[in-house]
Amino acid sequence: QVQLVESGGGLVPPGGSLRLSCVASENFAGYYDMAWYRRAPGKQRERVAKIAFTGDTYYADSVKGRFTIEVEAPKTVYLEMNDLKPEDTAVYYCFAARAVGKAATSWGQGTQVTVSS
Repeated sequence: QVQLVESGGGLVPPGGSLRLSCVASENFAGYYDMAWYRRAPGKQRERVAKIAFTGDTYYADSVKGRFTIEVEAPKTVYLEMNDLKPEDTAVYYCFAARAVGKAATSWGQGTQVTVSS
């Protein structure tokens, strides 16, 4: 099972930017769909962005045009977040789902993002 470690969270004012990183314990490029989820206080977890093993990307409507998910093969996936808003405050989690071969999923431990002045 692949292990995931996130980093890059922090405190940023509204309108600011952050780049989250997720490093996997093994090569996932071409094998795994990778995604970023978030859970805000009092809310359900939601998928923010996904990049399939094919390279196709998907974004939640709330972040389209502001967030970008990208892979740096073979083991790192990033979430570039621009024009951050207070409602983006949440714990962000990296997620991996094996799409080729035996099914398997993994979660990272999460990284806190706080958008506040």
